[in-house]
Amino acid sequence: MSETHAAISSVMPTYSRFPISIAKGEGSYVWDADGKQYLDYTAGIATCNLGHAPATVKEAVKEQLDTLWHCSNLYRIPVQEQLAELLTAHTFADQVFFANSGAEANEAAIKLARSYAQKVKGTTGFEVVTFSQSFHGRTLATLAATGQEKIQKYFAPLTKGFRHLPYNDMEALDELIGPDTCGVLLELVQGEGGVIPADPAWVKEVERLCKEHDVLFMLDEVQTGVGRTGTLYAYEQYELEPDVLTTAKGLASGIPIGAMLATGKAAAAFEAGSHGSTFGGNPVAAAAGKSTLEVITNPQFLIEVQETSDYFRSELENLAAASSAFTDVRGKGLLLGLGTTGKAIDLVNQARDLGLLVLVAGEHVLRILPPLNTNKAEVDFCIETLKQIAGE
Repeated sequence: MSETHAAISSVMPTYSRFPISIAKGEGSYVWDADGKQYLDYTAGIATCNLGHAPATVKEAVKEQLDTLWHCSNLYRIPVQEQLAELLTAHTFADQVFFANSGAEANEAAIKLARSYAQKVKGTTGFEVVTFSQSFHGRTLATLAATGQEKIQKYFAPLTKGFRHLPYNDMEALDELIGPDTCGVLLELVQGEGGVIPADPAWVKEVERLCKEHDVLFMLDEVQTGVGRTGTLYAYEQYELEPDVLTTAKGLASGIPIGAMLATGKAAAAFEAGSHGSTFGGNPVAAAAGKSTLEVITNPQFLIEVQETSDYFRSELENLAAASSAFTDVRGKGLLLGLGTTGKAIDLVNQARDLGLLVLVAGEHVLRILPPLNTNKAEVDFCIETLKQIAGE
């Protein structure tokens, strides 16, 4: 290896990385390679919902590692079936397909929608409708589904079969269902797109039109799921009845997993050979998911998430009202956005220097994603740090 090459990371530069190396994580905190401590209010981008290395999940993973690491989905995997049973017991769904990520779960949903139209309904439907500023993944299909041109740059021609409409625009729903439409896919809070919640009346009308025309009503809850918005999944707060829901991120406390949940009617569009995954629902990932869900589905846990969210949001609203650096508070539960008058990335960098990790959601929005079991003292530290960088 040449000296020039040695100075360059062997990891492809596909990420705009912050100038710290994370070496350790525990609870709501991480430490860099130099030993500096940070309050991690990114939670691995809404993934470490129980904080870093939660003890119950760690023990479940250790036990599984002593038993079976991997076989394949050609065999029944008991812990995978237990996780599926937990998901169906606590949601609308009748069946689950396991993948490795949110993008893969969305790919499965797109395939299911096409198969439902063509196999079950006997039509030629292939088009999935999504919305502006959405984010559904970075595979070629989910990239085309995503409603952000900046994500799609240099990947032309985009995969066909996707149409984008304005988000939260009631008038645009006249164009929702076309002759080739097989499904509609949307986020109930657009995380990457600015932490924008769906308008309840608008999303109910989307649901109504999907049911009326028998196209699959599909919810991308990759970021909003697993307690992040204060209920297990955000659709519960909107009183919706989806046909399909995708989930990942917080499902296994940082162990890679994704899942597509579906009603029996929708799931009938898949049969043996329709779809598959070598690693999807792997025993270790399934054990982590089962342990994570057992904690988060405890009603008292979700009550405490809602209480923390109410307190955090109130403090952020007070901050926004008092500071010229901030504009508004948005989001649901502990998926929070704080509008900024200046560039959000500048505030992210200042916060990091003071020991607080937060993210951006566009040029003028801070995205704040604490572990769901964060405490009042940690919230207060976050608020005080934001006051400090705002010059208050």
